[in-house]
This record gives sequence, structure tokens and C-alpha cells, in this order.
Amino acid sequence: MKALVTGGAGFVGSHLVDGLLDRGFAVSVLDNLSTGRRENLAHVATDVEFFEGDIRDGDAVSRAVSGADIVYHEAALPSVPRSIDAPLTTNEVNVLGTLNVLTAARDAEVQRVVYASSSSVYGDSPGLPRREGQAVAPISPYAVSKLAAEHYCTSFARVYGMQTIALRYFNIFGPRQDPQSQYAAAIPRFITKMLAGEQPVVYGDGLQSRDFTFIENVVQCNMLAAAAPDEFADGALFNCATAQPQTIQAILAILNEAMGTEIEPSFEAARAGDVHASSADITLAHERLGYSPTVDIAEGLSRTIEHYRQLADDRDGRSLLESAAE
Repeated sequence: MKALVTGGAGFVGSHLVDGLLDRGFAVSVLDNLSTGRRENLAHVATDVEFFEGDIRDGDAVSRAVSGADIVYHEAALPSVPRSIDAPLTTNEVNVLGTLNVLTAARDAEVQRVVYASSSSVYGDSPGLPRREGQAVAPISPYAVSKLAAEHYCTSFARVYGMQTIALRYFNIFGPRQDPQSQYAAAIPRFITKMLAGEQPVVYGDGLQSRDFTFIENVVQCNMLAAAAPDEFADGALFNCATAQPQTIQAILAILNEAMGTEIEPSFEAARAGDVHASSADITLAHERLGYSPTVDIAEGLSRTIEHYRQLADDRDGRSLLESAAE
């Protein structure tokens, strides 16, 4: 079996590549390296066919999709704040890019497309935890773009008979997540700041809740989606989360305990487009896909801290060697 991972040099995509190789798949990657990094695939570079290209380029997508049995569509322009700054670009990448992937997959007779959607599509719709059948009310351009791409997946399933599944990711975290971008996710920013002895920045009061989901759980959910019975690949939607929401302040408390620190955050105004509370019901994914998260928040944070601590140690070591060589 051959799998294509769009955005495979990114945070989630590179972990999917690892999971697929571990399961014996032949793997190819399509990535324009705008947010992905070759370093994320350095350890498997000789095992992966790499296509450098943009999902907005239909020809590049067609070349990458050719010969694939399954496509994991992870490529996107992420981040709510980024979409507010650049709504047109967000739409081009997340909507037109997805349409290119679906069209190429249809033309190449790919068996199944697993699409990476987002919990942001729920927006501020009433009712927690979030269930797949409830009304959606996206706030940000990013959320709107992910919902539009979901609808394209469902449309291709109904009109062309393609097998598609969309997974609504809830606040994924783990190793390889970029903490340096101005649009970086909360947990890598918190950890790297605290490892440096600095105050993490919290937007809002810190009482907002999220269903933080460790990357290993996400890989498991994707593998199960690829193997799900055909009747569940008809444009279906599934939450991908842990169903264990935590407030931002609770996350910081866990991090302080794990690091042996007592660092208080600094607070700034809440950001436009952010929802206050988010949590998932994963019953449907459990019943139809067999999904059960195996890594809880504490273990996931511990593994993530160790990753960034090792990166910091490596940088310090390189700095010492460079200083000694001068």
C-alpha cells in the first residue's frame, strides 16, 4: 500500500509519516516547506519519496497523488490569528488546495482520502461537549475554510462515490511543533518560555478550556480512519480528541509541577476569533473507528517537555562547541 501525506514535513504530517512507515506503507510526501521543515523527516529521508510543491498547484498535486492508494491531507495554512491577518491566502490554501487534492485523488482513483479538519468549525455553537451532528458556527476565516473543505469532502463522496473521512482535530500538541512562529500553538510556546525561565503569555483570563490532544493519539485516529469499513467513509466526520478538557491555567500548573518550577504567566487581552470553551465527545470515533486515546494530558506534556529540553540542551552544546572553536 502506498500513502501520500500532504503537509508531510509539518508537525502532524511528519508524525503520520512515521506511523505509516512503522506499519509497512510506502510513503510519499507533498510539502511546500512554508511551515513544514525537512528536519522533521531527516530520520526517514531515504525511506520517503518527497515532492516539493504547493497544494494550490494542481499539476504538482496530480504528480504527487499518482500511484497512491490513500491520501492523508494534512497540508493547510493553520492558525486562527494568521487567518484574521490573511483571510484570502487562508482560503486559497485551505479551500482551493483541498479541492485540488480531492480532484487529483478522484482522477487517480485513490481508494480513500482522510482529511485533517479542525474543532474550530464548531465555533461558539451552544452545547458541550462538541458532537459531530450539532450545528456549527465558525468564527474565524480559518474555521470557515476548514468547514468549507469538509463540505467538499462530503460532496466528493456523494457525487463521485469517493471514500472520504474528515477528522476534527482538537488542539494537538507534541514534539516537532514549532514554538517560534508568531502563530505558534500555546503548549510549545509555554514550554519553551518556561524552560528559559521566562513567563508564558496567556491571552485572556486563562480559564478558557481546550481538549488538548497528544500527537500519538492523532496518529492512531488517522490509521483507524484509513482502515475503517467502507460504510463509515462516505464523507463522515469524526472528532479526534481525548474528551478530557483542561483550562489554560490547569495546563500551566501541570507544566510547573513537571518542570519543578513556579512560574506565573503574564496576561494579555483575549484574541479575536478564539472560542472560550471547547471539548469533544469521541463516542462516534470510538464506536465506528475503534478509537481510544492512549496518551493522557500529563504523559503527553511530560514527553513534550523532554523533547524541547533536549532541543535546548543540543543548542547549548552546539553553542559551547562553536565558542570553543573560535
